[in-house]
Amino acid sequence: MRNHIPVGESIQTSFVVGPEDTASFGGVEVHPVCSTFAMAREAEWACRQFVLKLREEHEEGIGNGLTIEHKAPALIGQRVEVHATLVSCRKNDVLCNWEAYAGLRLLAKGTCSQKVLDRGLLKEHFARIQETP
Repeated sequence: MRNHIPVGESIQTSFVVGPEDTASFGGVEVHPVCSTFAMAREAEWACRQFVLKLREEHEEGIGNGLTIEHKAPALIGQRVEVHATLVSCRKNDVLCNWEAYAGLRLLAKGTCSQKVLDRGLLKEHFARIQETP
């Protein structure tokens, strides 16, 4: 893994809340707003941008932790900006803080941790899991 990104660097991603992002269970919509699940997916995507910059050709990132504090709703059609900030990069561990906003309104915040591992080792690990009852 390359360590060329300074701690404190930020990356922004964005998405527009769609009907597929609403709080729904078993095909039944609970609320017509961005679900915590969809927010978590987008937070992990924003933080993954650091892994994409840090990994080498033979490596891949894998999530190993995500926290989310959902503060406010985002309606269908609203653009959500996700700001990820690199907190630490030690050995193969990448830790980020993240915040999501609709305009100036804080929607959610949390942390995301990922490991950068050799693709071959990951593939072997997944194969062992598949073989285990």
